[in-house]
Amino acid sequence: MKGFSAILALALAAPSQAYLRFGCGTLSVQRLDPLVEPGVVPSAHLHQIVGGNAFNASMDPSQDPSSRATCTTCSFSEDFSNYWTAVLYFKARNGTYKRVGQYPNALLGDLKGGMTIYYIQDSFNSNGNQKITAFKPGFRMTVGTPESKDGTNPGLRYTCLQDVMTRFPETAEFPKQPCPAGIMAIHHFPACWDGKNLDSPNHQDHMYNTNKGAFTPAGACPASHPVRMPQVAYETMWDTRPFNDKSLWPEDGSQPFVWSYEDSVGYGTHGDYLFGWKGDALQRAMDSKPLLSNGIATQTVAQANQCTIKSTVEEDIDGWVTSLPGRDMDM
Repeated sequence: MKGFSAILALALAAPSQAYLRFGCGTLSVQRLDPLVEPGVVPSAHLHQIVGGNAFNASMDPSQDPSSRATCTTCSFSEDFSNYWTAVLYFKARNGTYKRVGQYPNALLGDLKGGMTIYYIQDSFNSNGNQKITAFKPGFRMTVGTPESKDGTNPGLRYTCLQDVMTRFPETAEFPKQPCPAGIMAIHHFPACWDGKNLDSPNHQDHMYNTNKGAFTPAGACPASHPVRMPQVAYETMWDTRPFNDKSLWPEDGSQPFVWSYEDSVGYGTHGDYLFGWKGDALQRAMDSKPLLSNGIATQTVAQANQCTIKSTVEEDIDGWVTSLPGRDMDM
């Protein structure tokens, strides 16, 4: 995989001809989940959310976030979408928990936590030869499920970072040894749409997954889901370095990290996506070759970092806690 790392390093160092890669700082960390638990305050487990400040507990699909938001934590200032995942915790030997911080990916400056977002047409070095149809207002989807008991989805992976540029190997489970530069969680979403439904009851059936993982080109779309959409992916850099002292780890030597929904293996990792680009900005991006062509507006990191929302749920998420937020029982 050294060749891929070299390609990625080159891609990060210069404007791409084939995809969008940008940072989105942390908008909020709280127990809201407007897709899986719309209107429920608080939701069952903690999430870290990035994107537009129209985010709320309900996110009515009839209301376009791009017309309601006044700022975004993303580098592209026309992107008022919301992107969110569960939150990583460290579990100490004494059974208490501490939230793991996040840090910005390579070449994203002093972005406040958050994630790296990708919209890929085909691969890092080719636009491919297919028409890429941008998502429509009201579109939303999820990938993965907390109940998953296996790691069969190749788009849901972890990387034990040796430094900020490490990309391989990828594993379906949490790394079992201390990682010098933290743990990267990767979420690749499906990119084949049924062409009809902006959502589905489980937030997944309107899409079909032909993803092969590792930013390789996705497989062909089936007749049931014939419309090729952008391949959306998240990279989250979890700063596990403060917890690398193995004397703090469980006495049996097992790894100590756990998702906020009480998953210490990692198979249940999942992500949520809610479209909110302004006007035809995303379609113009998918139709173009240069990264910043067709007048797609950007903002500075400082501007992105200023965007935030108030927490709807007031609870301790940063100190040492005896149970995960919203979880009544220890693992």
